[in-house]
Amino acid sequence: MNTEKHPFEPFLPANARILFLGSFPPQEHRWCMPFYYPNWINDFWRIMGLIHFGDKEHFCVPAEKRFDEAAIRAFCTREGLAFYDTATEVRRLKDNASDAFLEVVTPTDIPALLARIPSCHTLVTTGEKASSIVAQTFGCPVPKVGGYVNIETPDQVGGDVMPGPDRASLRFWRMPSTSRAYPLPLERKADAYRQLFPTASA
Repeated sequence: MNTEKHPFEPFLPANARILFLGSFPPQEHRWCMPFYYPNWINDFWRIMGLIHFGDKEHFCVPAEKRFDEAAIRAFCTREGLAFYDTATEVRRLKDNASDAFLEVVTPTDIPALLARIPSCHTLVTTGEKASSIVAQTFGCPVPKVGGYVNIETPDQVGGDVMPGPDRASLRFWRMPSTSRAYPLPLERKADAYRQLFPTASA
């Protein structure tokens, strides 16, 4: 069975303070843009619009059923939001986007990602598989949905001291999946994610 390699480069703004880690992007025919959370029926960017702008459609181009990639990239760069996934190579056991049918072939080197964003203090997973991989990586418990644990990070990555004065520990949050298959109303999901942004205007 063929494997798939991750189609995107890590999005790591220099000022990144929050790193979002999903499992793996859906197949390309499900994308409405070549960026993270690209599926039009995934509500991640609607949740961000609701939290930060009081409008779930803020990042949407409804007439074209796509998200505004340029606006999203600018927003994430300004707010210091970084993105990647917990696998760089997977095998799909079924022809769909479900985590349940993703076999991780090559997990992401998460400490190496963190070494590139020394101001990052918060790591966020958006699904069960991603949460399990992070917990295995750092030897910590999987947080309950909507909760967090503090995790210790390695002092060294590949022999080099991990930069950043506040890198002794990270807060690892497990958020509800933004897939519509996850049975929670959009507003309830937004309430969970809002904890990550205590100074959000909305």
